[in-house]
Amino acid sequence: MMTSAEEAYYQGGIIAYPTEAVFGLGCDPDNSQAIEKLLSIKKRAPEKGLILLAANYSQLLPYIDDNKIPEDKRISILSRWPDGITQLVPKNIHINELLTGVFSTIAVRITSQPDVVALCNKLNKPIVSTSANLSGQEPAKTWQEVEETLSQEIDFIIKGKTLGYTQPSKIIDALTGETIRV
Repeated sequence: MMTSAEEAYYQGGIIAYPTEAVFGLGCDPDNSQAIEKLLSIKKRAPEKGLILLAANYSQLLPYIDDNKIPEDKRISILSRWPDGITQLVPKNIHINELLTGVFSTIAVRITSQPDVVALCNKLNKPIVSTSANLSGQEPAKTWQEVEETLSQEIDFIIKGKTLGYTQPSKIIDALTGETIRV
């Protein structure tokens, strides 16, 4: 285990952290090896893509194509945050394809979970986010569950608490409003 979440992030490690409802696993969205390691730990298909979790919209700008979002839609997008809603927005074509899988959009969310906000603000970047579990299994809801199941595979656990939501984030297409996951 590394000594801090920032150290793990900068060294290409995998971090477990609390989100709104479950624990997430994440890494630097600009580090291909870290993303590949994350997908390998989860046994997750690369075609599925991943979520980016951020403290504010400006941290997401390098990863999205903001010019493809009409002004009225941007207002709607921002009004849905923070917490609980992951939105699919047009992706920046220059980002790592492992972030978006086979899609022309990228899944993004702004959170108010204090540990994640503090980390993203220290890094001034978003963090990759996928549930802390092997694909097909129940996601961990506490850091103790993460420690029990994944501590051999990951590099740092932020020992905080989720915001207490009962369901993982709803996923919607930001431009059409269509619900992808309830």
